Amino acid sequence: MRGWSYKQIKSIFPFSPPSGGTAPLDIFKMVAPEQPNFLQIYQPHLRYYLVDEGRYTDKQLGLVQTPLSGVFSVENAGESWETLQRAVDRIVAIIQADPNKERIDKVITRWIKRHLQRLGAEVNLEQLNSLVEDKDMLAENLENLVQKERQQGRQEGRQEGRQEAEQRALEGKRNAARKLIARTEMDDQMIADIEELPVEEVEKLRAETRH
Repeated sequence: MRGWSYKQIKSIFPFSPPSGGTAPLDIFKMVAPEQPNFLQIYQPHLRYYLVDEGRYTDKQLGLVQTPLSGVFSVENAGESWETLQRAVDRIVAIIQADPNKERIDKVITRWIKRHLQRLGAEVNLEQLNSLVEDKDMLAENLENLVQKERQQGRQEGRQEGRQEAEQRALEGKRNAARKLIARTEMDDQMIADIEELPVEEVEKLRAETRH
């Protein structure tokens, strides 16, 4: 009988579970729906080491200068273009320092193109063939997205400020109308004209003061 041997396979899966979530560490537990007992004996068992990328902080990742830590930084950047820009700069520097720069660059470039596509980034991905060689082009595109993100934030801030100011002004008119209702004999239409409020609003305020 010919002898045989096998090498143990160690599996590592980067994983980002939902907040507070966990993942099974054995493929056996991933089979769904759960099979009857007489079939479960045929299900394979394969344990793997779970790397939960969401549990690493930027500070922790910054201490590990490996391509995988760079990938985690990009993943953890979420949809903030400014954070993503810093993460991409970091992963490019890691690739440039790696002895297998060309191979790593090719693999990560393919991955980051798919990642940017999922994010809906307005980047010309067809021209992105190498993170190292095309870093300036990508940096310019990301900088444009960062500026757009900041501009949008400023516009939203101004819009929110206007809404708050309008709400304060309206509440001020209502308070003034309440005082006129309580202290004068003016009718609703006159109060509405003075405070520039709809007469229906004044009628509602008068009804509230009666309760």
